[in-house]
Amino acid sequence: MEKLQNIRAIAFDADDTLWDCQSHFDQVERRYCELLAEYGGAEAISASLFDVETANMDDLGYGAKAFMLSLVENAVKVSEGQVKAEIIAEILQLGRQLLHIHARPLAEVPDTLARLRACGRFRMAVFTKGELLDQEKKLHRSGLEPYFDQVAIVSDKTEKAYHQLCENLGVKTEELVMVGNSFRSDIAPVLQIGGKAVHIPFHATWQHEHMEAFVHENLRTIERFGELLNIL
Repeated sequence: MEKLQNIRAIAFDADDTLWDCQSHFDQVERRYCELLAEYGGAEAISASLFDVETANMDDLGYGAKAFMLSLVENAVKVSEGQVKAEIIAEILQLGRQLLHIHARPLAEVPDTLARLRACGRFRMAVFTKGELLDQEKKLHRSGLEPYFDQVAIVSDKTEKAYHQLCENLGVKTEELVMVGNSFRSDIAPVLQIGGKAVHIPFHATWQHEHMEAFVHENLRTIERFGELLNIL
């Protein structure tokens, strides 16, 4: 695979790139649908939940706490206000589990980060969206903090946010490569501003992050995290 040239900084997505996250949300959603089974089928309840999450994004943003509030709001919605207090309590407890995800690094992540750090050629950053405290705690639990020069937790990964990241890292946009699993958040925006990207697909993807994949001269797609060493 052809190497990416003139890279001075590497930004890494966190959830589902450095550690597993979405599968925990999916597990909670499956149990949630079971709790609300008397009010509809799992497919209908999940579809309604996605609509509620989408409507709440401008006010709540992303992350476990926003998800918890949407779970409760949707339970009231699909039950037409009939959901029992004990079910709401169990839903909240389900959501709280997401605040304690172990954030164990995925295969090859620690060794690859260590080798990229040791070569001394790159500024390295975590660039992730979500709720500040939750993301900070996951990064701490992962044990990966020492590999990074900078941690940026943003409300959304817009082109403006990528420009700010480059400024903070002291690099030009064409000198940045973003590594992540989401085409919508990690790939398309950075390519749009002239940066480079490495896509590492993950087996679970949140519906809101779905986007048609495309080919680009500054994009590489790999299957394993360790393959980064072959293209950087």
